[in-house]
Amino acid sequence: MPFILPANTLSAGGYDVDNSCIFDRASTDSMSKSMSDGSSIKGTFSAWIKVDGTGNEMNILSHFQDTSNVFSIATSGSSVYVVDYNSGYSLQLATNRIMRDPSAWFHLYVAIDRSQATADNRNRIFINGVEETSFSNRTNYSQQTSGGHQDAISMNDGQCTMYLGGLGDGNQMFGGYLAEVVWLDGTASAVTNFGEFDEDSGIFKPIDVSGLSSSKGTNGFYLDFEDASNLGNDAFGGTDLTESNIASTNQTTDTCTNNFSTMNPLDNYYFGGTFSDGNLTVLSASSPFTYCTSTFGVGAGKWYIEAKWTSGSYLRFGIVHNPSTAVDDNPGNSAGEAVYRSDGAIVLNGTESGGYGSSFASGDILSIALDCDNSKIYFAKNGVYQASGVPANGTGGTTITDVTTLPSGNYFFTFGDNAGSGTSTVSFNFGSPSFAISSSNADGNGYGNFEYAVPSGYYALNTKNLAEYG
Repeated sequence: MPFILPANTLSAGGYDVDNSCIFDRASTDSMSKSMSDGSSIKGTFSAWIKVDGTGNEMNILSHFQDTSNVFSIATSGSSVYVVDYNSGYSLQLATNRIMRDPSAWFHLYVAIDRSQATADNRNRIFINGVEETSFSNRTNYSQQTSGGHQDAISMNDGQCTMYLGGLGDGNQMFGGYLAEVVWLDGTASAVTNFGEFDEDSGIFKPIDVSGLSSSKGTNGFYLDFEDASNLGNDAFGGTDLTESNIASTNQTTDTCTNNFSTMNPLDNYYFGGTFSDGNLTVLSASSPFTYCTSTFGVGAGKWYIEAKWTSGSYLRFGIVHNPSTAVDDNPGNSAGEAVYRSDGAIVLNGTESGGYGSSFASGDILSIALDCDNSKIYFAKNGVYQASGVPANGTGGTTITDVTTLPSGNYFFTFGDNAGSGTSTVSFNFGSPSFAISSSNADGNGYGNFEYAVPSGYYALNTKNLAEYG
């Protein structure tokens, strides 16, 4: 089982992306827009993407009339692909590159220019600013330099509806995060109009795309997801996209310029859980004595997270140093692990102690303040810290016995259900919640949206904070 650790964040300065939108495939979250006949020759798609990592086929953008007439940009566990299908492929691109890391953002750019004489230049895919040249399938568009739609081309066809997040029939829905989504109708705009390589790290990073509004054409749009009450707002000033199953809680500050931790769907072999809401909500399987872990591990600094328990009967919530690797494996049962249990007990370094704190139940919000620098952990229920003391006062604290077997010294946040039968559902908040917050609290750097006050000196788990304190 691989450990998913955060990549280095970008250097300070530059263009920051403030918001993204979570698309939950199980809820069939999507947006749509009626189309008029646009260009059948040129188009450009750009978006920053963090997938949910399940490996299923997911349509990001489609121009959909029916299953026999569709233009689609999609990703799956095996490739990124772009197709135009009308009872046969007029375009089919399927990369050999696999994009399914649930901890990382990537940039996807697709340019269509059927006027090009060279066949491979008529349809191009770039990932993180670099052109893809290795394909498992490749059928290029035919050349066309002028004129309107042909029956074999669904791109920008007025008989289609544009969908973001899936197909029009509700199948092959996208799961994950989207940011800075742009479609240009009638223009094959260069990838350098959407991003640039950071001069220090070499990482491809976003730039301001608002100046491309004059190139949007008939069906183009730009979604910056900055208005929580209207996430389908076209920031180019055109017709807004219509939202379906999209609410204000779909807006998030987890973006390509500040990546937040989520729970890890790749740590699911024994756990068998169901992940949703951008991997922030986890439904455990009925099998007992397993757990899942966060995508980010921490070995230094002080960190604060929250979680809301919404259903179930017997929960463990805390930190571990390994993914679940055995069928009978409870979090807290090994050295360097600590969990607060729903009956009020604590299990620390393999030893169970009753009467640690108050019992908790469905509807309660739990907090962890983890001090890696001093091997201390604090647990809270609904904002009230339990027997370990209050971290903001620098007192108490339950001591975690650090062990040399920790992988790179990292702790992972965890949730386990060992009821023996039944299931539990927990929604995590690493600073960008998927559940409604009634009292917004940020950390000392201004990051995060938490229900309860973040203790002084503790921080939300994102790449900007990790670069400074991790």
